[in-house]
Amino acid sequence: MSKIAYDLSKMRAVVFDIDGVLSPATVSLGENGIPCRMANLRDGYAMQRAIQTGTLDLCIISSADAPGLRERFRNLGVKDIYLNAGDKFEILKYWMERRGYLPEETAYVGDDIPDLSCMRYVGLPVAPSDAAPECRDAARYITKAAGGYGVARELLEQILKVRRVWNTETNKENA
Repeated sequence: MSKIAYDLSKMRAVVFDIDGVLSPATVSLGENGIPCRMANLRDGYAMQRAIQTGTLDLCIISSADAPGLRERFRNLGVKDIYLNAGDKFEILKYWMERRGYLPEETAYVGDDIPDLSCMRYVGLPVAPSDAAPECRDAARYITKAAGGYGVARELLEQILKVRRVWNTETNKENA
């Protein structure tokens, strides 16, 4: 049973911000002044699993743009990656319309003010535990995980468990 008070069986798409969601909100700066982001391997596994099952479409919409970001998510199988996003809401609406997703079939995971319009548009707005208060207020689900420490894993695992595709070995035993 899910900890999320939402019908996860109707979820078709999950959209993630990067900074403060898939990586911590605090990043170190390289010698060249470019932020060095951390990647959570368990988030990566959950994202790959979601894509491999064919049950969810994942998208990245972030104002971040640094070397390696696009490649990181492409290597996981994410096809739609929008970096250096000025107006996240317009990108989200465009992507959803292009893919044919309704708001109630879509989750958006954001942590700060630029994410609010997206969070208010979708059926399942999600915020990390350390998100800005405004985002936590707008969220239908607040993860136990802080940004960069398993937010995607926590959300995707619950969605995939509802669909019985999270751990297929366990699912076979329980079938």
